[in-house]
Amino acid sequence: MAEKQNNAEDCTSMDHVRAEIDRIDEQLVTLIGERFSYVDRAWQLKDNPEDAVVPWRIQQVIDKVRTHAEQKNVPPSLVEALWRQMIGWFIQYEEEKLDEKKSGE
Repeated sequence: MAEKQNNAEDCTSMDHVRAEIDRIDEQLVTLIGERFSYVDRAWQLKDNPEDAVVPWRIQQVIDKVRTHAEQKNVPPSLVEALWRQMIGWFIQYEEEKLDEKKSGE
Protein backbone atom coordinates (compact mmCIF):
# COMPACT_ATOMS: atom_id res chain seq x y z
CA MET A 1 0.00 0.00 0.00
CA ALA A 2 1.40 3.36 -0.99
CA GLU A 3 2.04 5.87 1.77
CA LYS A 4 0.59 9.34 1.77
CA GLN A 5 3.16 11.84 0.56
CA ASN A 6 1.30 15.15 0.50
CA ASN A 7 -1.90 16.99 1.12
CA ALA A 8 -4.31 17.41 -1.78
CA GLU A 9 -3.17 21.01 -2.19
CA ASP A 10 0.40 19.78 -2.74
CA CYS A 11 -0.48 17.73 -5.82
CA THR A 12 0.99 19.35 -8.92
CA SER A 13 -0.37 17.01 -11.58
CA MET A 14 -3.36 14.84 -12.33
CA ASP A 15 -1.10 11.77 -12.14
CA HIS A 16 -0.29 12.67 -8.56
CA VAL A 17 -3.97 13.29 -7.74
CA ARG A 18 -4.90 9.92 -9.28
CA ALA A 19 -2.13 8.12 -7.38
CA GLU A 20 -3.40 9.57 -4.11
CA ILE A 21 -7.01 8.62 -4.94
CA ASP A 22 -5.86 5.07 -5.74
CA ARG A 23 -4.01 4.94 -2.40
CA ILE A 24 -7.11 6.06 -0.54
CA ASP A 25 -9.34 3.61 -2.43
CA GLU A 26 -7.06 0.77 -1.38
CA GLN A 27 -7.36 1.84 2.25
CA LEU A 28 -11.14 2.18 2.00
CA VAL A 29 -11.49 -1.34 0.60
CA THR A 30 -9.31 -2.66 3.42
CA LEU A 31 -11.48 -0.90 6.02
CA ILE A 32 -14.72 -2.07 4.40
CA GLY A 33 -13.31 -5.60 4.47
CA GLU A 34 -12.61 -5.23 8.17
CA ARG A 35 -16.15 -3.91 8.76
CA PHE A 36 -17.53 -6.82 6.72
CA SER A 37 -15.76 -9.32 8.99
CA TYR A 38 -17.76 -7.95 11.95
CA VAL A 39 -21.02 -8.03 10.00
CA ASP A 40 -20.18 -11.60 9.03
CA ARG A 41 -19.76 -12.43 12.72
CA ALA A 42 -22.92 -10.55 13.71
CA TRP A 43 -25.27 -12.76 11.69
CA GLN A 44 -23.71 -15.82 13.31
CA LEU A 45 -24.70 -14.47 16.72
CA LYS A 46 -28.31 -13.81 15.65
CA ASP A 47 -31.16 -16.29 15.40
CA ASN A 48 -33.74 -14.97 12.92
CA PRO A 49 -33.73 -13.07 9.61
CA GLU A 50 -35.85 -10.40 11.35
CA ASP A 51 -32.86 -9.76 13.64
CA ALA A 52 -30.91 -8.33 10.69
CA VAL A 53 -32.90 -5.08 10.75
CA VAL A 54 -32.49 -3.06 13.95
CA PRO A 55 -33.88 0.40 13.14
CA TRP A 56 -32.56 2.15 16.26
CA ARG A 57 -29.06 0.82 15.56
CA ILE A 58 -29.18 1.89 11.92
CA GLN A 59 -30.13 5.41 12.98
CA GLN A 60 -27.43 5.42 15.65
CA VAL A 61 -24.79 4.51 13.05
CA ILE A 62 -26.07 7.16 10.61
CA ASP A 63 -26.08 9.82 13.32
CA LYS A 64 -22.51 8.95 14.33
CA VAL A 65 -21.11 9.01 10.80
CA ARG A 66 -22.90 12.28 10.00
CA THR A 67 -21.39 13.88 13.12
CA HIS A 68 -17.95 12.56 12.23
CA ALA A 69 -18.35 13.85 8.67
CA GLU A 70 -19.25 17.31 9.96
CA GLN A 71 -16.16 17.29 12.19
CA LYS A 72 -13.98 16.35 9.20
CA ASN A 73 -15.60 18.90 6.83
CA VAL A 74 -17.03 16.15 4.64
CA PRO A 75 -20.57 16.59 3.32
CA PRO A 76 -22.76 14.66 5.80
CA SER A 77 -25.29 13.91 3.05
CA LEU A 78 -22.56 12.14 1.05
CA VAL A 79 -21.49 10.06 4.03
CA GLU A 80 -25.09 9.21 4.92
CA ALA A 81 -25.83 8.10 1.35
CA LEU A 82 -22.75 5.87 1.30
CA TRP A 83 -23.51 4.35 4.69
CA ARG A 84 -27.18 3.73 3.88
CA GLN A 85 -26.11 1.88 0.73
CA MET A 86 -23.53 -0.15 2.65
CA ILE A 87 -25.91 -0.89 5.53
CA GLY A 88 -28.59 -1.97 3.06
CA TRP A 89 -26.18 -4.42 1.45
CA PHE A 90 -25.09 -5.76 4.84
CA ILE A 91 -28.70 -6.22 5.97
CA GLN A 92 -29.50 -8.18 2.82
CA TYR A 93 -26.38 -10.29 3.38
CA GLU A 94 -27.36 -10.99 7.00
CA GLU A 95 -30.94 -11.85 6.05
CA GLU A 96 -29.74 -14.34 3.44
CA LYS A 97 -27.29 -15.95 5.87
CA LEU A 98 -29.91 -16.11 8.62
CA ASP A 99 -32.42 -17.67 6.19
CA GLU A 100 -29.82 -20.30 5.31
CA LYS A 101 -29.07 -20.87 8.98
CA LYS A 102 -32.75 -21.25 9.85
CA SER A 103 -33.51 -23.65 6.97
CA GLY A 104 -30.45 -25.73 7.93
CA GLU A 105 -31.73 -26.34 11.46
